[in-house]
Amino acid sequence: MVSEAASAGRFPGGMATVNGSHHRTGLNIFLLIVLAHWAEHVVQAVQIYALGWPVPEARGVLGLPFPWLVTSEWMHYGYALIMLIGFILLRKGFTGRARTWWNIALGIQVWHHLEHLLLLLQALTGNHLLGRPVPTSVIQLLVPRVELHLFYNAIVFAPMVVAMILHRRPTASERAIMRCTCAPAPA
Repeated sequence: MVSEAASAGRFPGGMATVNGSHHRTGLNIFLLIVLAHWAEHVVQAVQIYALGWPVPEARGVLGLPFPWLVTSEWMHYGYALIMLIGFILLRKGFTGRARTWWNIALGIQVWHHLEHLLLLLQALTGNHLLGRPVPTSVIQLLVPRVELHLFYNAIVFAPMVVAMILHRRPTASERAIMRCTCAPAPA
């Protein structure tokens, strides 16, 4: 059976279910991925600032048994790409105020993705920005990499969380145009 949203042409193909009946599941999976990544950065920050480890030894949780993960630009780029795809795929399920906040997070993630693409291209070609000895992003010219990635994750995560909270608590007009079941029924 085709959903009302799909038959109305709002969400072509499989996107009808991702942004309709399976939106909550998609958001929960996306949130789990984001929180796992956040945990890696927080653990790395604790290793550096609380435990006093040198930056090259502070590799988060997964980087301890798999040190190549921390230095792999492919891994960092892959995560940035997954985040970008997640924001785009889940976007149409949001309405009103929640959509505005989701779009803010998406816009920041677009920039974050471009920074990781720049890093990956430098790693692949060996041509580093401004002749630096290692791949360097634009903002990394001003802010060290560990702190920069904590900052990027925070400024993407904050509006994403606001969007998710507003999405679960829509106004009457937002609820009227929602095509998913993320918000509990009004009391």
